[in-house]
Amino acid sequence: MPPSFVYDLSKVDFTRLVVSLEGIQQIIPQRFEMAQLDGIVHIDEPADTIIGVKYVTENEFWCRGHIPGRPLMPGVMMIECAAQLSAYWVMKKHPERGFIGFAKCDETRFRGTVVPPATLFMIAQMVEQGRRRTVSRCQGIVDGTLIFESLITGMSV
Repeated sequence: MPPSFVYDLSKVDFTRLVVSLEGIQQIIPQRFEMAQLDGIVHIDEPADTIIGVKYVTENEFWCRGHIPGRPLMPGVMMIECAAQLSAYWVMKKHPERGFIGFAKCDETRFRGTVVPPATLFMIAQMVEQGRRRTVSRCQGIVDGTLIFESLITGMSV
């Protein structure tokens, strides 16, 4: 039996962006091929949880080579997407920390694939916040199915 979602998804309107791509780019520096977030659909400050979206298209830079004729979103790109979501949330709430860079991921499980075209929603729920380090429990969802989960650690760099 797969684990449950870390957040009650019945509270979320997945059709409405609360933060646009432009709003994300005001906070995190990733651009061009490395910009992996397209928007934020939900923020729950008391629960320290944020939900973002990535519209996975056939034009992604990795489609041509991973895997020819049957493109699959690389797991590392899913992790990067969730890490950017986590970094956005920390940098938005604590701008004094500066840039939050990826430090590690733990307890990572891939439970499905992301095949373009697809809409990948990511949940990032903060579980630990220190002066320089932050840890978030992240999950990726496509069509209501849990695709991946990971504990992602970010660090002020």
